[in-house]
Amino acid sequence: MTTSAQTVFAPARATTAADSATLRRKQGFQHGGWFVAPFLVLFTLFVIWPLLRGVYLSFTDANISGDGASFVGLDNYREALDDPLMWDALGHSAYFTLLVVPCITVLAFLLAMLAHHIERGKWLWRLCFFAPFLLPSTVAGNLWQWLFNPGTGMINHVFGIETPWLTDKSYAMLAIVITTLWWTVGFSFLLYLAALQSIPDHLYEAAKLDGANAWHRMVHITLPMLRNITGLVIALQILASLQVFDQAVVMLDFGPGPENATRTFVQYTLEEGFTSYRVGYASAISIIFFVLIAAVALARMWLLRNREEGAAR
Repeated sequence: MTTSAQTVFAPARATTAADSATLRRKQGFQHGGWFVAPFLVLFTLFVIWPLLRGVYLSFTDANISGDGASFVGLDNYREALDDPLMWDALGHSAYFTLLVVPCITVLAFLLAMLAHHIERGKWLWRLCFFAPFLLPSTVAGNLWQWLFNPGTGMINHVFGIETPWLTDKSYAMLAIVITTLWWTVGFSFLLYLAALQSIPDHLYEAAKLDGANAWHRMVHITLPMLRNITGLVIALQILASLQVFDQAVVMLDFGPGPENATRTFVQYTLEEGFTSYRVGYASAISIIFFVLIAAVALARMWLLRNREEGAAR
C-alpha cells in the first residue's frame, strides 16, 4: 500500500515543483524587466531610433532644415561609391588605424609588464601610465598641439629639430598618432595589467625549476595566457581608431589638415551634413561606415570562434 501511494503522488509532486520553478522564472523576469526598462528606453531613444532615422534619410535628399526632403532611392549610395573624397577620408582612417593598433598593443603590453614586475612605487607607475586616459580629448589635443608647435613647441626644442608637424602632410598624421598613443594607451595598459595579475604564480615557479629563463617564461607562459586579452585589445582599438575624430580636428583647428591629409571618415561625414547641409548624403555615407565597422566586428568574432573551436579539438 505504501509503494502504491508513492507511485501515485510522485508525479504530482514533480509537476508542482516544475510549476513552481516556472512561476519563479516568470516573476524574476517581471521584476528584472523593471530594472532593465530604463536602459531599453534610453537605448531605443538614442541608438535604435537615430539608426532607423539615418537609414530613412539616406534614401532622401534631406537638408539640414529637414524641409522638402524627397525620396531619391539609391542615388546617395551611388554617389558615395563614386566620391573620391569619401574614399580618401576612409583611407586616412584606415592608415591611422594601421599605425595606431600595433603600436598601442605592444606599448600597452610593455608598460603593463613594467608596472607588474617593478617592486617600488607600483601605484605611482600605474597612475602615470593611466592618468592621460582620464583627460578629455580637447585637453589632450590642445596640449599636443602646443608641444608640436614648430615655433614655441617643446618637441622641436628638446630634439633640436625644425619639423613642421602640423603644417606638413608628411608629418600631420604622425603627430595625431603620437598624441593618440600617449592619450589612450592607459586603457589597454589597464586591461593587460589585470590579465597579468590573474596568471597563477605556480606556473612561473614550475618553469624556473625546469630551468626556463625570463624570455622563455614570457614566450611560453605570459604571451599564451594573454592571447584572449590581446585579441580584445586589438578589436577595441580597431573599432575606436576607425572612428578617430576628436584629437584630429582639435589639433588641426577643426580643419582637414595640410592638403586634406588628416580628414577622417567621421570628419568628412560631419562636413557633408553640417557644412554642406547634405543630411541625406551624410546619412548614406554614415550607413556605409556603419556596415564596414560591423563587418570588422563580425570578422573578429568569427576568427575568435574558429580559433576556440580549433583549440577545443
